[in-house]
Order: sequence, then C-alpha cells, then structure tokens
Amino acid sequence: MERNAKTRITVHVPSDLLRRAQEATGQGITQTVKRGLENVAAGKAYQELLKMRGKYRFSIDLKELRKDRR
Repeated sequence: MERNAKTRITVHVPSDLLRRAQEATGQGITQTVKRGLENVAAGKAYQELLKMRGKYRFSIDLKELRKDRR
C-alpha cells in the first residue's frame, strides 16, 4: 500500500472509550483513531528495540558526549 493512500474503515468501539480517547487527544474521531493506530505501530517497533537491548556495543564515549552539556 502506498504511504499516503487512505482506506475508509468502519470501526465499532464503545462510546465511552472513544469519548475518553478524544478528550485525551483533543481531536476529532479520525485523528484520534489515527493516533491510536500510530501508537500501536510504534509499540511494536519499541518491543523490537527492547529485544536488542544489550546486544550491541557502541564506540561512543558517554563522558565525552556529555562534555558539551556543562
């Protein structure tokens, strides 16, 4: 599917859940559902990153990297 292609869907959700989600986003139905789907997709990516935790060694010296913060 193209990156910007749009798909029209019908979703049955509890009214209270939709209301609370819209209150949290401050947006309409479409933007709220879109944000929820983006969060689900990001969650999967985050889980994949967690699987890699501790498996890679970086040659970056954190003390050197933080010197410019002082």
